Amino acid sequence: MNNEELMLLGLYKGFAGAEAAGISQLPGSGSYRRYYRIETAEKPVIGVFNEDKKENEAFFSFTKHFFRLGFPVPELLAVSEKDPIYLLSDLGDLTLFGFLTAARSSQDELPDEIIGIYKNVISWLPRFQVGAGKEIDYDKCYPRPAFDRQSMMWDLNYFKYYFLKLAKIQFDEQKLEDDFATLTDFLLTADSDFFMYRDFQSRNIMLSGAEPWFIDYQGGRKGPLQYDIASLLYDAKAAIPENIRLALLEYYISELKKYNGVDHDQFTRLYYGFVLIRILQAMGAYGFRGYYENKPHFLKSIPYAVLNLENLLLHHPLPIKIPMLQDILRRIIANPDFRHYQAKENKLVVSIFSFSYKKGIPADDKGNGGGFAFDCRSLPNPGRYDEYRKFTGKDLPVIEYLQKKPSVDEFLNHVFALVDQSVKMYIERGFSSLVVSFGCTGGQHRSVYCAESMASHISSKFPVTIEVVHTESQNFPT
Repeated sequence: MNNEELMLLGLYKGFAGAEAAGISQLPGSGSYRRYYRIETAEKPVIGVFNEDKKENEAFFSFTKHFFRLGFPVPELLAVSEKDPIYLLSDLGDLTLFGFLTAARSSQDELPDEIIGIYKNVISWLPRFQVGAGKEIDYDKCYPRPAFDRQSMMWDLNYFKYYFLKLAKIQFDEQKLEDDFATLTDFLLTADSDFFMYRDFQSRNIMLSGAEPWFIDYQGGRKGPLQYDIASLLYDAKAAIPENIRLALLEYYISELKKYNGVDHDQFTRLYYGFVLIRILQAMGAYGFRGYYENKPHFLKSIPYAVLNLENLLLHHPLPIKIPMLQDILRRIIANPDFRHYQAKENKLVVSIFSFSYKKGIPADDKGNGGGFAFDCRSLPNPGRYDEYRKFTGKDLPVIEYLQKKPSVDEFLNHVFALVDQSVKMYIERGFSSLVVSFGCTGGQHRSVYCAESMASHISSKFPVTIEVVHTESQNFPT
């Protein structure tokens, strides 16, 4: 047990007056914060370690404000007076992005259920921006109190230094700086007297009971309305189809009018400028994490960002002259290396199966003997209840049922640790295939959920190709 875990367990004991049942670290994200799930006699809680004191103070201030207003955010349970740790209520593991990935069958469309959830999420956005924004203590914002010229230049230079330079893209630096100034001048004409969430995207929206809960707003500051809806609708790997993007943008504007007068044409004229700066900021982040920190899975998002740039330049040109930046973007779009990410270690294919033990463990057509086979029959079985029989492990009711069971979380944490060890070694040794199978009684609920969870986990950590096969899918309810 590491020192962070010991500190968090101590904080929990002081908060609850009882010992925790256990603690496990959650998968990492794009930040330097580290999250732990603390198992308790009642509901688990989340422990957070973050050495950035000012970022913590911003998060605490915003969380208390939103929670006081009854907004769906985690409850701040306890804060250490001496250590950089705190406790939050546990919102589970299901993000909007995770559910979107599991529910969609094609990149070209979204199921009606997903569109309904997006509308629910969007209906909350003006409440954060306008309703809650009036009383926020902007002195707590970090690193800037507003999305001002300095903030914009930081984002644009993030793109320049961590994407363009690390990807070895040639450009005239002075001309690019001139275009950055032109773009910034254009964006600064937007009304910016609102709360800007800053990172309003599908991985920062949790789902519980089909309702959204919101996290990771510690970078919030005073800013324009357009930025957050651009962040959500142009979230790279979410890959929302353009026709649905446009419909959801109109839905947002209609919701916004309930809280604030808005000129539709002026809003959309500036909106696509904020789409551009958000995409460039995200590409800087992919370059920093991928090229500089050598975390290849971040580079997987680049092709999606490039498609967004292509759509933007083709359908929504900006009413300003930025010739050097446009030339750079066109070269990025035309470069096949950015359109189809290929990891150096991408030789390894991880095949993940769900199956029914009534039919037997799936045969391994790779010739390696079958790899891992995990028995999920010891886990709580939603198939015993009528309300879950028409669903599978990819459907929200089953996902929520299983996520609420501590034994499922404990099981998967053990499985992840075992498989991670093999994936690391297989990559190092140049192996080409690994099979991971999950079985349950009917191959419909528990095994499907575990297979999807494994696919999401491996995809977020390793630059490998993943194949998911649900062997009983032909027997799933329709």
